[in-house]
Amino acid sequence: MPAKGKHRRPKSPRVTRAAAVASVSGAALALPLIGATGAHAATSNAAGTTSATGATAAAPATARTYTVRTGDSLSEIARKHHVTGGWKRLYKDNSSVIGSDASLIRPGMKLSLDGASVSRAALTTTTATADYVKPVDGPIGTPYHEAGSMWSSGYHTGTDFIVSTGTAVKAVAAGTVVSAGWDGAYGNDVVIRHADGRYSQYAHLSSIEVVAGQSVTAGQQIALSGATGNVTGPHLHFEIRTTPYYGSDVDPLAYLRSHGVSV
Repeated sequence: MPAKGKHRRPKSPRVTRAAAVASVSGAALALPLIGATGAHAATSNAAGTTSATGATAAAPATARTYTVRTGDSLSEIARKHHVTGGWKRLYKDNSSVIGSDASLIRPGMKLSLDGASVSRAALTTTTATADYVKPVDGPIGTPYHEAGSMWSSGYHTGTDFIVSTGTAVKAVAAGTVVSAGWDGAYGNDVVIRHADGRYSQYAHLSSIEVVAGQSVTAGQQIALSGATGNVTGPHLHFEIRTTPYYGSDVDPLAYLRSHGVSV
């Protein structure tokens, strides 16, 4: 297990230590988009077909589909598009593609937008996933290597993403969870080992949804952001390391960019 975190110097008075939450109970599910209400309406047939009586027959409606993209959240998009039945209806319509775990929505999945009958083969023709993704959707806060006496090392060992508590945190690449739990000044954190030998760390989490030894995929939700440990407000502290331990950090944004991530 990695050594206790030394991200920030201890504060006075002592911060009450929050217990890591491994359950996903009550967490918002990150699910893919389904189209807005009224999607069952038939599409107009501009060209049309003429019958023996001279009447123009409408072409049958074509089932609409949506290809999941990195960062998609079904609950959020369902709200924006006023989908009747919300994410539960959308999951029900596409459960044969998504699988038994409604929270595991991967980029590249093609889903029915309107609940119309679409063959499983048609829905799964686009299943390629991104190799690397951003850990969270949010702007950059404190950058890597910013100097300051508040950090034990004398500089910021990662990059902060400014997000509110409860924002979905995703694995940046496929890998194996090395540790998941309380880590001193880092609060609740997760460390993942990737195929290239690098380790990603996600800190100050409000809840954790993975356990040590678990395999994860790129873009899989692993936790929710928070403000545990030594912090001044909610955010995600993200590191890339050469070992699972504090003090082996490298530039996290340069690492993501080298793998094609726009950040």
